[in-house]
Amino acid sequence: MLMSFEVETALETALEIAQTLAPHKLPRFLGQLEEVRATALSRLTAVPAPVRQEAARDTLLNVKDAARTLGLSAGYVYRHHKEEPFRSFARPFGRKLLFSSEGIQNYLAGKRRR
Repeated sequence: MLMSFEVETALETALEIAQTLAPHKLPRFLGQLEEVRATALSRLTAVPAPVRQEAARDTLLNVKDAARTLGLSAGYVYRHHKEEPFRSFARPFGRKLLFSSEGIQNYLAGKRRR
C-alpha cells in the first residue's frame, strides 16, 4: 500500500525519535503513539457520515445526453465506454448504458485544470 510522502516522513521521524529518545521520556512517547493509533483505528471502524444532499443531485444520463455533455458522438461513447476515463462514470444497467452526470462533470473539471 502506497502512503503519501507526508505520512512516510512522519513515520520515519517517529522511528528516529523512538531510537534516540531518553529512556525516561519513552513512556510519554508511547502514550502519544497509542493516541495516534487509537484515533486512526476509530476512524477506520467508524460508521460513515450520512451523504450530504448535494451528492444526491447526481443523475444518470443516457448515451446521447452523455455524448452531448462530453462533446463526442454517441457512437464513440458506446465503443469506448469500457476504457478510461469513461469506465469511471459509465454504469451498465441491464442492457442500457447510463452515465453519472456528476462523474462527467468531475472529469471535465479535471481536464480544464490541466
